[in-house]
Amino acid sequence: MQQLYNIKKLINIPQYKVTEIILNTEKEIHIRLEPYKRKPFICSYCGQVHKTGYHGKEETVVRDLPVFGKKTYLYVTKRRYLCPKDNCIHIEQVSWLKKWSRVTYRYAKEVNRLTAITTNQEAGWFLGLDDETVYRIDKEMLEEEYEKKLQPPPPAIHISIDEVSYRKYHHYLTNVVDVDKKLVIWNEKGRKAEVLDRYYVGIGEKACEQIKSVALDGARTYISSTNRYAVNATIVYDKFHLFQKLNWAVDMTRKLELNKARKGGNKELINLINCKQRFILLKNKSKLTENQAKYLKKLCEINRPIYEAMLLKESFLKIYDFYRPEDAKSYLEKWIRETLSSEVEMFKIIAESFRDKMQYIINWFKVKISSAISEGINNKIKRLKRMAYGYKDIEYFRLKIHQHCGLLNPRLYPQ
Repeated sequence: MQQLYNIKKLINIPQYKVTEIILNTEKEIHIRLEPYKRKPFICSYCGQVHKTGYHGKEETVVRDLPVFGKKTYLYVTKRRYLCPKDNCIHIEQVSWLKKWSRVTYRYAKEVNRLTAITTNQEAGWFLGLDDETVYRIDKEMLEEEYEKKLQPPPPAIHISIDEVSYRKYHHYLTNVVDVDKKLVIWNEKGRKAEVLDRYYVGIGEKACEQIKSVALDGARTYISSTNRYAVNATIVYDKFHLFQKLNWAVDMTRKLELNKARKGGNKELINLINCKQRFILLKNKSKLTENQAKYLKKLCEINRPIYEAMLLKESFLKIYDFYRPEDAKSYLEKWIRETLSSEVEMFKIIAESFRDKMQYIINWFKVKISSAISEGINNKIKRLKRMAYGYKDIEYFRLKIHQHCGLLNPRLYPQ
């Protein structure tokens, strides 16, 4: 009896007593538990305590945290009562057991914590579980935490909005990041205006009015949604995405000139602008090595379109040397006029886009907010996706993003 009492103290299960050690080997221990007679019956259907209507009992085998490194299995006796609410027989609710699961709540929590630092496959190997069981337990835990911490969505003062691809062929998730906390606070499948609308509707009108700044990638859908709801927010076209567009224009110019060189048989130009050399064109001129600078100088001497493209890119970057918004706006207007009169078609497309969104570009000089944190989080999300070799369940992928990059990260809540 003393041994059973010691085991009871060790596993620390409330309102249950250890009645038998069924099996005890080097790797496993199997323990039988029964409820104390004074333990009230709580109905799993209505959640109420029933004192009459006893209808028997049954035994359930559940997995618990290991004891001294041994896999621990608990044989739990559950009582059954007739519920007056629906006049049906229901099994009792046990607070420390996961509902409809074969694991204790604390074991499920341990699985969830482990999947936050490694893959489901590795976690399953460590715990002796198959991948499907780990997935099911982890998803259930994340759904519970999501309802507690992210419903309704938490408001923020400064936010960054960006999309990330979760599958090939233009399948995207929209992520909203709290810039101050550097955490994902909301995400949803798609990147249309109505998708982002759900976040603003979710936080409510008052919280929308308190948003001071929004950094985004210039997508019209995000801009229209933000203008509709976050009426007091300053929308900032992020520097990072502006640089991306400039690099795109340079690279497209390179590809056009490469095609022309191949048709004309110009081997010297082909060698200078092939795919292996394109990173030199995209690199900041001030960060080029001596050899790269010589290469770029030679290229510009023999190909005028690429030379003009490089000049336009470098001249645009000078806008960030200004401090006052009015000076930056004046310089940007001048750059747009010069670009539209140039012969570089790709930069003309960029200039038209910048003219339409000029105010959002200039807003950076008023509120120096960036979506760089979103790009950093996107890299973490891509790494998460690679580690799992992709996700078939998009809802689970959304939850995993919150677990690794948001408010569901167990590291935010020390045990």
